[in-house]
Amino acid sequence: METETLETIEIRHDGPIDWLTLNRPESLNAIDGQMAKEMRDYFWHLQDYAKTRIVVLQGAGSSFCAGLDLKWGGRPDSERSEPVGRGFGFQGFLADVYVLMRRCPQPIVSLVQGSACGGGFAFVLASDIRIATESARMNAAFIKVGLSACDMGTSYFLPRLVGTNVAAELMLTGRFLDAQRALATGLVSEVVPEDGLVAAAQPYLDEMLATSPMGLRLTKEGLNMAIDAPNLEAAMAIENRNQLMCAKTKDFQEGMTAFIEKRPPVYQDR
Repeated sequence: METETLETIEIRHDGPIDWLTLNRPESLNAIDGQMAKEMRDYFWHLQDYAKTRIVVLQGAGSSFCAGLDLKWGGRPDSERSEPVGRGFGFQGFLADVYVLMRRCPQPIVSLVQGSACGGGFAFVLASDIRIATESARMNAAFIKVGLSACDMGTSYFLPRLVGTNVAAELMLTGRFLDAQRALATGLVSEVVPEDGLVAAAQPYLDEMLATSPMGLRLTKEGLNMAIDAPNLEAAMAIENRNQLMCAKTKDFQEGMTAFIEKRPPVYQDR
Protein backbone atom coordinates (compact mmCIF):
# COMPACT_ATOMS: atom_id res chain seq x y z
CA MET A 1 0.00 0.00 0.00
CA GLU A 2 1.37 3.39 -1.02
CA THR A 3 0.23 6.83 0.10
CA GLU A 4 0.88 10.09 -1.74
CA THR A 5 0.50 13.14 0.48
CA LEU A 6 0.21 16.31 -1.55
CA GLU A 7 -0.46 19.82 -0.27
CA THR A 8 -4.26 19.58 -0.23
CA ILE A 9 -5.15 15.96 -0.97
CA GLU A 10 -3.97 12.52 0.05
CA ILE A 11 -4.08 9.49 -2.25
CA ARG A 12 -3.81 6.01 -0.77
CA HIS A 13 -3.28 3.30 -3.36
CA ASP A 14 -4.82 0.12 -1.96
CA GLY A 15 -4.43 -2.38 -4.79
CA PRO A 16 -7.14 -1.57 -7.37
CA ILE A 17 -8.75 1.08 -5.14
CA ASP A 18 -7.58 4.67 -4.72
CA TRP A 19 -8.73 6.37 -1.53
CA LEU A 20 -8.68 10.08 -2.36
CA THR A 21 -8.98 12.31 0.71
CA LEU A 22 -9.57 16.06 0.54
CA ASN A 23 -7.09 17.15 3.17
CA ARG A 24 -7.69 20.71 4.33
CA PRO A 25 -9.68 19.90 7.48
CA GLU A 26 -8.85 23.23 9.11
CA SER A 27 -10.86 24.88 6.28
CA LEU A 28 -13.56 22.17 6.09
CA ASN A 29 -11.70 20.96 2.97
CA ALA A 30 -12.63 24.13 1.09
CA ILE A 31 -11.35 24.34 -2.49
CA ASP A 32 -8.45 26.65 -3.26
CA GLY A 33 -6.29 26.91 -6.36
CA GLN A 34 -3.85 24.24 -5.19
CA MET A 35 -6.63 21.72 -4.51
CA ALA A 36 -8.13 22.41 -7.93
CA LYS A 37 -4.75 21.78 -9.54
CA GLU A 38 -4.08 18.58 -7.59
CA MET A 39 -7.58 17.21 -8.26
CA ARG A 40 -7.35 18.13 -11.94
CA ASP A 41 -3.94 16.47 -12.31
CA TYR A 42 -5.11 13.33 -10.51
CA PHE A 43 -8.24 12.77 -12.59
CA TRP A 44 -6.44 13.69 -15.81
CA HIS A 45 -3.79 11.00 -15.33
CA LEU A 46 -6.34 8.51 -13.99
CA GLN A 47 -7.83 8.15 -17.47
CA ASP A 48 -4.80 6.15 -18.58
CA TYR A 49 -4.16 4.25 -15.35
CA ALA A 50 -5.97 0.92 -15.67
CA LYS A 51 -4.48 -0.48 -12.47
CA THR A 52 -6.87 1.71 -10.47
CA ARG A 53 -10.39 0.34 -10.89
CA ILE A 54 -12.34 2.37 -8.30
CA VAL A 55 -11.88 5.75 -6.59
CA VAL A 56 -13.27 6.47 -3.12
CA LEU A 57 -13.57 10.21 -2.49
CA GLN A 58 -13.78 11.44 1.11
CA GLY A 59 -13.00 14.46 3.26
CA ALA A 60 -10.70 14.66 6.26
CA GLY A 61 -12.16 15.89 9.54
CA SER A 62 -15.75 16.84 10.25
CA SER A 63 -16.89 17.81 6.74
CA PHE A 64 -16.66 16.52 3.20
CA CYS A 65 -16.06 19.85 1.44
CA ALA A 66 -17.44 23.30 2.22
CA GLY A 67 -17.05 24.50 -1.38
CA LEU A 68 -14.80 27.26 -2.63
CA ASP A 69 -12.50 28.82 -0.05
CA LEU A 70 -13.97 32.32 -0.14
CA LYS A 71 -10.92 33.83 1.57
CA TRP A 72 -8.89 32.59 -1.36
CA GLY A 73 -11.50 32.91 -4.08
CA GLY A 74 -12.43 36.47 -3.15
CA ARG A 75 -9.13 37.80 -4.40
CA PRO A 76 -9.03 39.21 -7.95
CA ASP A 77 -7.57 36.98 -10.67
CA SER A 78 -4.59 39.34 -11.00
CA GLU A 79 -3.48 38.39 -7.48
CA ARG A 80 -3.72 34.64 -8.07
CA SER A 81 -0.88 32.68 -9.63
CA GLU A 82 -2.84 29.46 -10.20
CA PRO A 83 -3.30 28.22 -13.79
CA VAL A 84 -6.48 29.06 -15.70
CA GLY A 85 -8.62 26.99 -18.05
CA ARG A 86 -10.32 27.34 -21.44
CA GLY A 87 -10.26 31.12 -21.44
CA PHE A 88 -12.57 31.30 -18.40
CA GLY A 89 -9.85 31.86 -15.81
CA PHE A 90 -10.03 29.83 -12.63
CA GLN A 91 -13.74 29.20 -13.29
CA GLY A 92 -12.89 27.05 -16.31
CA PHE A 93 -9.92 25.42 -14.61
CA LEU A 94 -11.99 24.15 -11.68
CA ALA A 95 -14.88 23.16 -13.96
CA ASP A 96 -12.51 20.81 -15.76
CA VAL A 97 -12.19 18.74 -12.57
CA TYR A 98 -15.86 17.72 -12.75
CA VAL A 99 -15.62 16.93 -16.47
CA LEU A 100 -12.62 14.72 -15.77
CA MET A 101 -14.44 12.96 -12.92
CA ARG A 102 -17.17 11.93 -15.37
CA ARG A 103 -14.71 11.12 -18.14
CA CYS A 104 -12.45 8.83 -16.11
CA PRO A 105 -13.35 5.14 -16.57
CA GLN A 106 -13.21 4.37 -12.84
CA PRO A 107 -16.43 4.53 -10.80
CA ILE A 108 -16.22 7.12 -8.03
CA VAL A 109 -17.76 6.46 -4.60
CA SER A 110 -18.25 9.55 -2.43
CA LEU A 111 -18.39 9.22 1.36
CA VAL A 112 -20.11 12.34 2.68
CA GLN A 113 -20.15 13.69 6.22
CA GLY A 114 -20.89 17.19 7.46
CA SER A 115 -21.02 19.95 4.87
CA ALA A 116 -20.94 19.39 1.12
CA CYS A 117 -21.62 22.82 -0.31
CA GLY A 118 -21.18 24.55 -3.65
CA GLY A 119 -18.20 22.98 -5.41
CA GLY A 120 -18.12 20.29 -2.71
CA PHE A 121 -21.75 19.44 -3.49
CA ALA A 122 -20.72 19.21 -7.14
CA PHE A 123 -18.00 16.68 -6.19
CA VAL A 124 -20.78 14.55 -4.71
CA LEU A 125 -23.00 14.98 -7.77
CA ALA A 126 -20.17 14.08 -10.18
CA SER A 127 -19.61 10.77 -8.38
CA ASP A 128 -21.28 7.48 -9.28
CA ILE A 129 -22.29 6.15 -5.86
CA ARG A 130 -22.90 8.27 -2.76
CA ILE A 131 -23.09 7.27 0.90
CA ALA A 132 -23.81 9.82 3.62
CA THR A 133 -23.81 10.06 7.39
CA GLU A 134 -26.65 11.54 9.41
CA SER A 135 -24.67 14.80 9.71
CA ALA A 136 -24.47 15.35 5.95
CA ARG A 137 -25.89 18.68 4.73
CA MET A 138 -25.61 19.56 1.04
CA ASN A 139 -26.55 22.63 -0.94
CA ALA A 140 -25.97 24.59 -4.13
CA ALA A 141 -24.39 27.39 -2.14
CA PHE A 142 -23.38 29.47 -5.17
CA ILE A 143 -26.70 31.34 -5.17
CA LYS A 144 -26.19 32.36 -1.53
CA VAL A 145 -23.17 34.52 -2.41
CA GLY A 146 -24.55 36.48 -5.34
CA LEU A 147 -23.85 33.94 -8.07
CA SER A 148 -26.01 31.67 -10.20
CA ALA A 149 -26.67 28.20 -8.83
CA CYS A 150 -25.78 26.88 -12.29
CA ASP A 151 -22.13 26.13 -11.57
CA MET A 152 -19.63 23.28 -11.69
CA GLY A 153 -22.05 20.97 -13.48
CA THR A 154 -24.80 21.30 -10.87
CA SER A 155 -27.44 22.29 -13.43
CA TYR A 156 -26.55 19.16 -15.42
CA PHE A 157 -26.12 16.62 -12.63
CA LEU A 158 -28.79 17.54 -10.11
CA PRO A 159 -31.97 17.31 -12.24
CA ARG A 160 -30.79 14.00 -13.64
CA LEU A 161 -30.32 12.63 -10.14
CA VAL A 162 -33.35 14.00 -8.26
CA GLY A 163 -35.66 15.34 -10.98
CA THR A 164 -36.30 18.87 -12.17
CA ASN A 165 -38.77 19.77 -9.42
CA VAL A 166 -36.42 19.07 -6.51
CA ALA A 167 -33.45 20.43 -8.47
CA ALA A 168 -35.28 23.72 -9.10
CA GLU A 169 -36.21 24.02 -5.43
CA LEU A 170 -32.66 23.44 -4.25
CA MET A 171 -30.98 25.62 -6.86
CA LEU A 172 -33.37 28.57 -6.71
CA THR A 173 -33.28 28.76 -2.92
CA GLY A 174 -29.86 27.40 -1.96
CA ARG A 175 -31.57 25.52 0.86
CA PHE A 176 -29.86 22.57 2.46
CA LEU A 177 -30.63 18.96 1.66
CA ASP A 178 -30.18 16.82 4.77
CA ALA A 179 -29.17 13.17 4.76
CA GLN A 180 -32.65 11.70 5.10
CA ARG A 181 -34.09 13.79 2.27
CA ALA A 182 -31.04 12.96 0.15
CA LEU A 183 -31.91 9.30 0.73
CA ALA A 184 -35.61 9.85 -0.02
CA THR A 185 -34.84 11.63 -3.31
CA GLY A 186 -32.38 8.93 -4.39
CA LEU A 187 -29.34 11.17 -4.27
CA VAL A 188 -27.54 8.85 -1.84
CA SER A 189 -27.68 5.08 -1.59
CA GLU A 190 -27.42 4.84 2.20
CA VAL A 191 -27.36 6.93 5.36
CA VAL A 192 -25.11 5.46 8.03
CA PRO A 193 -23.74 6.34 11.48
CA GLU A 194 -20.90 8.86 11.64
CA ASP A 195 -18.22 6.19 11.96
CA GLY A 196 -19.79 3.83 9.42
CA LEU A 197 -18.81 5.26 6.04
CA VAL A 198 -15.88 3.00 5.22
CA ALA A 199 -17.69 -0.13 6.38
CA ALA A 200 -20.77 0.82 4.36
CA ALA A 201 -18.66 1.39 1.23
CA GLN A 202 -16.94 -1.99 1.39
CA PRO A 203 -19.77 -4.13 -0.06
CA TYR A 204 -20.04 -1.79 -3.06
CA LEU A 205 -16.29 -1.99 -3.61
CA ASP A 206 -16.25 -5.79 -3.27
CA GLU A 207 -19.11 -6.22 -5.73
CA MET A 208 -17.56 -3.88 -8.30
CA LEU A 209 -14.19 -5.63 -7.99
CA ALA A 210 -15.95 -8.93 -8.66
CA THR A 211 -16.88 -7.69 -12.16
CA SER A 212 -14.62 -7.79 -15.20
CA PRO A 213 -12.43 -4.68 -15.51
CA MET A 214 -13.60 -3.87 -19.04
CA GLY A 215 -17.21 -4.54 -18.14
CA LEU A 216 -17.00 -2.10 -15.23
CA ARG A 217 -15.33 0.61 -17.29
CA LEU A 218 -17.76 0.31 -20.18
CA THR A 219 -20.75 0.28 -17.85
CA LYS A 220 -19.78 3.69 -16.44
CA GLU A 221 -19.12 5.03 -19.92
CA GLY A 222 -22.29 3.54 -21.39
CA LEU A 223 -24.49 4.82 -18.56
CA ASN A 224 -23.09 8.32 -18.98
CA MET A 225 -23.75 8.24 -22.71
CA ALA A 226 -27.21 6.68 -22.44
CA ILE A 227 -28.43 9.41 -20.07
CA ASP A 228 -28.07 11.90 -22.92
CA ALA A 229 -28.97 9.55 -25.77
CA PRO A 230 -31.58 11.11 -28.08
CA ASN A 231 -33.64 7.93 -28.33
CA LEU A 232 -33.80 4.23 -27.47
CA GLU A 233 -31.99 3.17 -30.63
CA ALA A 234 -29.02 5.41 -29.81
CA ALA A 235 -28.78 3.95 -26.29
CA MET A 236 -29.02 0.43 -27.67
CA ALA A 237 -26.25 1.15 -30.17
CA ILE A 238 -23.98 2.00 -27.24
CA GLU A 239 -25.07 -1.18 -25.45
CA ASN A 240 -24.48 -3.32 -28.54
CA ARG A 241 -21.01 -1.84 -29.01
CA ASN A 242 -20.11 -2.49 -25.36
CA GLN A 243 -21.34 -6.09 -25.42
CA LEU A 244 -19.49 -6.92 -28.64
CA MET A 245 -16.28 -5.48 -27.20
CA CYS A 246 -16.63 -7.43 -23.94
CA ALA A 247 -17.63 -10.66 -25.70
CA LYS A 248 -14.31 -10.75 -27.54
CA THR A 249 -12.25 -10.80 -24.33
CA LYS A 250 -10.82 -13.74 -22.42
CA ASP A 251 -12.48 -12.30 -19.33
CA PHE A 252 -15.88 -12.99 -20.89
CA GLN A 253 -14.89 -16.61 -21.46
CA GLU A 254 -13.66 -16.80 -17.87
CA GLY A 255 -16.87 -15.22 -16.56
CA MET A 256 -19.07 -17.70 -18.41
CA THR A 257 -16.94 -20.68 -17.34
CA ALA A 258 -16.88 -19.55 -13.71
CA PHE A 259 -20.67 -19.12 -13.74
CA ILE A 260 -21.19 -22.65 -15.06
CA GLU A 261 -18.65 -24.08 -12.61
CA LYS A 262 -20.21 -22.09 -9.74
CA ARG A 263 -16.95 -20.42 -8.67
CA PRO A 264 -15.70 -16.83 -8.48
CA PRO A 265 -14.18 -15.68 -11.78
CA VAL A 266 -10.52 -14.71 -12.02
CA TYR A 267 -10.35 -11.76 -14.41
CA GLN A 268 -7.13 -10.55 -16.02
CA ASP A 269 -8.42 -7.54 -17.98
CA ARG A 270 -7.81 -9.08 -21.41
